[in-house]
Amino acid sequence: MTEPEAAARLSALAHEARLKIFRALVAAGPEGLPAGRLAEAVEVAPSNLSAHLAVLAHAGLTRVRPEGRHRIWSVDLEAVAGLVGFLVDDCCQGRPEVCAPLTAIRPSC
Repeated sequence: MTEPEAAARLSALAHEARLKIFRALVAAGPEGLPAGRLAEAVEVAPSNLSAHLAVLAHAGLTRVRPEGRHRIWSVDLEAVAGLVGFLVDDCCQGRPEVCAPLTAIRPSC
């Protein structure tokens, strides 16, 4: 991942509503949530939700799939893992004991 890609992903999350949407999708797991249920869960108007989801999708953090007449949104877990990895890859300057709290997230630390 490049710094511009990481910055774009972090920028997409740097909004309270988008962060709330993202966390709800993380909680939902790979199955995701239909847009209507997601809007209710995070208490965001459907029109606003659409705009926020577009920002998250453009940043590569979410995926959408059709299911009947619904659109099911989920987090792109590989993209999230890539972002977290980018943030912690240079951790510890060769002192893995310092990074112990991160080993659950990034075992190569």
